[in-house]
Amino acid sequence: MCQQFYFCVSVLSVPDQQGRLSFSISIPERNLVHKTILSAWEELTVNRNFFTVADDGQFAVFRVETAPFGTNAYLLIDRENRESILIDAPGDAGLIAGKLAGTDVKFILLTHGHGDHTPALAELKEKLGAAVACHTGDAAMMPVPPDLLLEDGHKIRCGERELQVLHTPGHTKGGLCFLTGGYLFSGDTLFPGGPGKTATAEDFRTILSAIEEKLLPLPDETIVLPGHGQPTEIEIERKKIEGFKSRYRGEDLSGDVTW
Repeated sequence: MCQQFYFCVSVLSVPDQQGRLSFSISIPERNLVHKTILSAWEELTVNRNFFTVADDGQFAVFRVETAPFGTNAYLLIDRENRESILIDAPGDAGLIAGKLAGTDVKFILLTHGHGDHTPALAELKEKLGAAVACHTGDAAMMPVPPDLLLEDGHKIRCGERELQVLHTPGHTKGGLCFLTGGYLFSGDTLFPGGPGKTATAEDFRTILSAIEEKLLPLPDETIVLPGHGQPTEIEIERKKIEGFKSRYRGEDLSGDVTW
C-alpha cells in the first residue's frame, strides 16, 4: 500500500551576473520525504552544468558547460595515478577546482585564445598550480603567459594516458584539437553540423583542410567533444562533410558555415 504525502514547494530563480539561474527552495522539513526531495533538488541545481562523458573507474572525462556562451571545459582524470588535465578555462573556476581537488593537475590546455575559452585561466592557474599550454599562434591572445608552447604532433601525458596535439588553424591561427583514447576534444574547430566560425574565405578553406586532413581520417567511432554544445562522432560529421563537398565549388564562404 502506498502512502501519499502532500507538501508545498516554493522555488525562486534569480539570474546572476553571468545570466545563470540561482535557485532558492523552501520545503517544510516535516518528514524524511521532504529531506530526500531537498537533497535531490540541491544535487540538481549544484551540478546542473556538470556532466560525465566517460568513467570506467580508471580514467574519467567530465564536461562543465559555462555561461554566458555555453562554452565547455573538459576535465580528464587518471584515477589510478591521481593526475588530471583541464582543457579550456571558460568559467566556473570554483566548481572546476573542486572537481579536480585531490589530483595533480598537470596542464591547462587551451584549444585556442578566444575570450570565451580563457576568462577563468588566471584564477584556475592560481588555484590548480598547473602549467598553461597553447599553440604558438595564439600565445599573444592569452590572459596569462603560457608555460608551454605546443605544436602539431606534440604528446601530453595524463597518468597512463597520452594526448596527441593536432594543429587545426582556421578559427584562429593557433587552433588545437587534442586526441586520446577515442575522444577528440575539438575546441572551436569542429561542431555537430559545421566548422568553427571563420573571418575570411581563406580562413574557411584553412579550417576545412585541417578538418579533412587531421580529423576525418580518425576512426568512425571517435567521439567529438566540441568547445560548445553536445558531442558528435567522426562518422556522422564525415557523412555531412561529404555531402557538403559534393555541393561546394570553392566559392568564397566564411562566417558560420553549416554542412
